[in-house]
Amino acid sequence: MQAKNTFSPSRKYPILIIGAGGIVADAHLPAYKLGDFKVWGICDKVKKYASDLASTYQIENVFDNAADAIAAAPQDVIYDIALPASISAQILTLLPDGAHVLIQKPMGESLQQAEEILRICRDKKLYAAINCQMRFAPYVLAARQLIDQDAIGEITDMEIRLNIHTPWELFPFLEGLPRLELNYHSVHHIDLIRSFLGNPHGVYARTVPNPKQPKLASTDSTIIMDYDDPVRATVTARHSHYFGSKHHESYIKWEGTKGAIKAQVGLLMNYPEGGKDYLEICRLDEQGRPGEWENIPFEGSWFPHAFMDIMGSLMQHKEGSLEVLPTSVEDVIYTMACVEAGYKSNEKRGETLPVTI
Repeated sequence: MQAKNTFSPSRKYPILIIGAGGIVADAHLPAYKLGDFKVWGICDKVKKYASDLASTYQIENVFDNAADAIAAAPQDVIYDIALPASISAQILTLLPDGAHVLIQKPMGESLQQAEEILRICRDKKLYAAINCQMRFAPYVLAARQLIDQDAIGEITDMEIRLNIHTPWELFPFLEGLPRLELNYHSVHHIDLIRSFLGNPHGVYARTVPNPKQPKLASTDSTIIMDYDDPVRATVTARHSHYFGSKHHESYIKWEGTKGAIKAQVGLLMNYPEGGKDYLEICRLDEQGRPGEWENIPFEGSWFPHAFMDIMGSLMQHKEGSLEVLPTSVEDVIYTMACVEAGYKSNEKRGETLPVTI
């Protein structure tokens, strides 16, 4: 089995990218080149950042002011907002009504900001998607196809686990923010679990800082998403494993009544260069005995291939061949509700021990 691109638009619309940071250089632009999508223009308040990328990717129009870029853009352009989440709402107000727009995750830095983004999109009738592109990582697409074919039966357990060293210094805008790990990283994992299991009844979470990173609010989290029995859904995100790569882990695992699937997310084990990805399945026989783990082939990786698919979904929606945007603001608002619930749970801490002695 090979995971193919889920979204292949017949028409390639021009793209205006607002923001020229690392994620644009590492993922957006390589993906759009791979998908043969034309980037009409790029904008960043530090014009040199935009100019350097424009030179590398032969982008004709370069701006240092979002309002100017939006005013000059062609009528059929798709906007790609790749800025810190706190700025997204401000840029959305500048867009023409009825525009198609991709908004970098998270959908705001709090549920309040997410609700503001949702309101603006509704008021302006924007066709807006959040860039929760982990849903479209090739190994996730392949796993979803297997699960849809009943290869592992009903899902009873979904686990995402990281034990890695993340170079947070690559993202200086995160310094000083009151919320970090759940908002800017595990939002991917929460969104991915939602895409398979739906909305949970609630969220339990603990997110903590690391003493080696005093400028960062939190770097490590444990999250439990509460579903009906017997389903267990957990995220363990340890970004502060400073002890070499021997015991690094980065995987997604689905277990079901008939088998299990495991994907290694190689990118996070050696970010941004990335390590090895793989996807495996183990099936139970009619007597419930496990067979050997089998390798499942697929093409591509999370970066840049998933970014190509999520932009492809916007283009297909714009051309009319896709009815619903998979990561629309109407859907991802619930991912942000889960993130907010996680922070509320973190504030409450655990149940006090019932000491009676």
